[in-house]
Amino acid sequence: MIQPSLFVVGLMLAAVGAQAAEPVMTWPEGWVSEEVSAQAQNAAVHRQRAVKNDAEGNPLVVMELTMTTVESGHQVNLQGVLLEMRKSVQKDFAQSGYQSVCNRIHPASLSRLTAVETTCTITENGRHVLSQTLVAAVDGDKAYVLSYAGQAQAYKESEAEISVARNSLKL
Repeated sequence: MIQPSLFVVGLMLAAVGAQAAEPVMTWPEGWVSEEVSAQAQNAAVHRQRAVKNDAEGNPLVVMELTMTTVESGHQVNLQGVLLEMRKSVQKDFAQSGYQSVCNRIHPASLSRLTAVETTCTITENGRHVLSQTLVAAVDGDKAYVLSYAGQAQAYKESEAEISVARNSLKL
């Protein structure tokens, strides 16, 4: 259920360009991580993902960092991109029968970059079931999105691990 929304994150920033140097992320200990490279709309997209699983191997929290090359000379409207990503996430959850409320897009940081961020609370029949945060930044010809989502309780319990991983990011 979390996966389709995270995949959209990578595609939303896709633009024509060459593969750039990869960011370095230190994922939380015990999380299962993988790197995924893909071609999306003829653009180089690099994704890194880490998943925190429960004892049975079911995903509790997923973090994903996506780097996309931006077409030379293209000015990215970061606020607009994040707004579209947020709408897409909300639409995906609504189609699955969930309700979502997201906080206002606000300034944040991602590594050394100025970024924008929003967090969505996803409910089912009034019960908080999931949370998802989207953070986006641009640096020259590279656009970055960090997304993390998880079951409500696991997300809350993982906030410190998420913060350490986010602060470890080197772009």
